[in-house]
Amino acid sequence: MKHTGTIAIVLAIGSAIGMALVLLGARFEIWQPVTGFGFYRSYFNPLAMIITGVGLFALVIHLHRSEKPKAALGGVAMIFGVICLVPMISNIVNPKPRAAPIHNISTDTVNPPAFLVLDETRAGARNPLAYGGAEQAAAQTAAYPDIGPLETELTADAAYQRALTVAQDMGWDIIAADTDAHRFEATARTSVFYFADDVVVVVSSTATGSRVDMRSVSRIGRSDQGVNAARIRLFQKQFNEGV
Repeated sequence: MKHTGTIAIVLAIGSAIGMALVLLGARFEIWQPVTGFGFYRSYFNPLAMIITGVGLFALVIHLHRSEKPKAALGGVAMIFGVICLVPMISNIVNPKPRAAPIHNISTDTVNPPAFLVLDETRAGARNPLAYGGAEQAAAQTAAYPDIGPLETELTADAAYQRALTVAQDMGWDIIAADTDAHRFEATARTSVFYFADDVVVVVSSTATGSRVDMRSVSRIGRSDQGVNAARIRLFQKQFNEGV
């Protein structure tokens, strides 16, 4: 019992390293993103509960023995465990609406931008690149009615260069760019788990300037949890901020 505080803090430190590895391991090519996500779903919350329980036990034991330094170690471990449990607790208290079961989001659902370079051989892909037609469009409109083309007074040339700059600033990996056709394809990665999503951007001339259309597609997962729609919104926001 006299080393309970030490055990608690060592457990917390070891778990912190393990949790960081689960969240970021794919970024360092230790495993595929889906593997890290699987570890997270299976072990993250149970491990956080264990840390919280051991930390609380150490805190109570050492306070009872008036061993304040060791009690502090238990307290720190307990607080770390509780922090790790915040997402789960928050979801229990205030459940988030279930995300639509779609993962292919386009600003133009009638004539969605097509991928010409990226194809079904892209690494780890389980979802097709083809847009799902009228059924997909209806599901997208119901879930994300705000998603639409970006209209700008910039010429097509200027809008294309602006779009390419925004994509690079957002950290996308540009796979292919065609200046003459005003289009490019890229791969974007999520910051956590490092999931890959593929993006195509096409700029076309209009009577008042130009129009920027884009499509963002997750490589795996039936639902993207709103990530692709959020990416499109952020891209358009940053595009407009620089105009």
